[in-house]
Amino acid sequence: MNANTLSGDSGPSLPDVETATVMLQAAIGQIQFARQYTLELLAATPQDRWFEIPNGSVTHIAWQVGHLAVSQYGLMMFRIRGRRPEDLDLIPGRFRKTYGRGGKPPLSSDGQPTPEELLAKLELVHRTAMDEIASLDPNSLLDEVDMPYAVYPCKLGAILFCPMHESIHAGQIGVTRRHLGLESVR
Repeated sequence: MNANTLSGDSGPSLPDVETATVMLQAAIGQIQFARQYTLELLAATPQDRWFEIPNGSVTHIAWQVGHLAVSQYGLMMFRIRGRRPEDLDLIPGRFRKTYGRGGKPPLSSDGQPTPEELLAKLELVHRTAMDEIASLDPNSLLDEVDMPYAVYPCKLGAILFCPMHESIHAGQIGVTRRHLGLESVR
């Protein structure tokens, strides 16, 4: 079923392809802004503290970074063009299980990627996802996808959710930093 048939009572009417293309460009700007803010927070966080779970918290910086990589892959690659064989190298199953939705932050760094490796993964997924989006056929923006998405149950909706999701986790990084006794970034 095409997403155009879903617009009746299930939510807002889908935009036309021209409007969706404009919305995509706005989403790309929001994705870039959210990522820059996340990187600013991470640069201000000593890497030797990335695996600390502060008192009263359930997460650490390393898990948030890994989760953002897995999520951006899911929203901007898997939902947009499906899984490809090379994705197993990009996001191996063990990585997805540890850092995906419902994953629990490892209690130590033993056997986990280093902060440098997590940052490299975050960058590689981001660069690859942005390349995928740049080559996306605008006519496919309204093709149906499964949750999660924002507003529209289509590829555009998955892309629109990406900067919202990253902003939520940037907030969690910010709160975790404060619980670690670090000064706020902004």
